[in-house]
Amino acid sequence: MYRFLLTPRWWGINVFVLLAIPFCVFMGSWQLSRFEGRVQDHRAATERADSDRTAAASPLARLLPVDKRTSGMRATATGRYATQLLVPGRELDGKHGYYVLTLLRTDSGKALPVVRGWLPGTADAAKAPAPPSGEVTVTGALQASETPGDNGVTAQGGLPAGQTGAISAASLVNLVPYDVYDAWITLDKADSGMKAVPAKAPDNTGLDLKAFQNLGYTGEWFVFAGFVVFMWFRLLRREVEAQRDAELGLVPEGEEPAVV
Repeated sequence: MYRFLLTPRWWGINVFVLLAIPFCVFMGSWQLSRFEGRVQDHRAATERADSDRTAAASPLARLLPVDKRTSGMRATATGRYATQLLVPGRELDGKHGYYVLTLLRTDSGKALPVVRGWLPGTADAAKAPAPPSGEVTVTGALQASETPGDNGVTAQGGLPAGQTGAISAASLVNLVPYDVYDAWITLDKADSGMKAVPAKAPDNTGLDLKAFQNLGYTGEWFVFAGFVVFMWFRLLRREVEAQRDAELGLVPEGEEPAVV
């Protein structure tokens, strides 16, 4: 009765099933490993953030370039404040406001972007406190350059003079006449009249939408594998039923039994 499994048509079906099932299982397992990796990264980032808050600050040069290990670590740098910019469209504690960003010129000749604090409302240079004069030493959480369009960072162009949408060397190099570090820090304690901006977790370490997309894709691939198995058994049953109908003479002469 099952000799039809050796026909060319069924050889094709069987080969497809034998290839499709392990492929779906592999892809589902891979997506699951991606999700588990993000969970582990999130847990490690949270633990590291807790320890970074109490760890001694290290010189900036020792922590560059910024990566998952050094992002969020406390850094210290010495220099003189120079150009001050505003970063509009930033929320803190559910309120709309803006960052006050000041470039710190260091002895290396480069400038370190320093977020001195956050203010509520629409960006207004007149309300932003002037930076301290003379040589200062700043301490804060080290952060990687932002990418416009990610994690709430605006990709809007055409901002007024004295404003920037993203805190990144690529954006700032067009606004100031000196080199800028490919990193920035947010002060542990904001300057007078402003709120301190908390450090962000490194990219791809949070349980964000992408992480749960991986979990969703995991379920989809396993469902696909189950669907392939279901369809194979359904086709097999229909083929067997068609064979039985033919043997019992229930199929009109000259017609092929329907097996789809």
